[in-house]
Amino acid sequence: MSRIGRLPVKLPKGVEVRQEGAQLRVKGPKGELVSPLFAGIEVQIDNDEVRFAIAEGVGKREQKRLRALYGTARALFANAVKGVSEGFTKVLELHGVGYRAQQQGKKVVLQLGFSHPVEYEPPAGVEVKVDGATKIVVSGIDKQKVGQVAAEIRAFRPPEPYKGKGVRYAGEQIMMKEGKKA
Repeated sequence: MSRIGRLPVKLPKGVEVRQEGAQLRVKGPKGELVSPLFAGIEVQIDNDEVRFAIAEGVGKREQKRLRALYGTARALFANAVKGVSEGFTKVLELHGVGYRAQQQGKKVVLQLGFSHPVEYEPPAGVEVKVDGATKIVVSGIDKQKVGQVAAEIRAFRPPEPYKGKGVRYAGEQIMMKEGKKA
């Protein structure tokens, strides 16, 4: 059994949850998200907490699959609750001579040592802000979308191991390699 799946999810003030078929709708001060609910997993919604459990009377083979999924369902729901109440942010840093970012409306224009500027427009529901010339803050209510946008921006110029130039997450440690020896 999943140890994560057994833990109840506490609902902060202002967050409402309702079950609609095979999904849970989470509404909070920052917006509304939908969390999937797998067949065979039961949800118990109390006043200020939500619990997940495997349904009674399922077969042995199906029970093995559900034991793996009910921790996942709980984690996805907990991320949705945190997203609509607090939100998620990822911070990216640009390292390198001449590497900088500019905000043009919702679009971000990056100078990353190429012969051309790189333009990136984030999808709906994700906000990208440039803080200074070398710091990019990605924020939103959906954890998966925020992480995906940050990964896409980082993929334009990942940090290289010899000088450390590139786009990296704030606090990310790059394993530096030693150059050629004469």
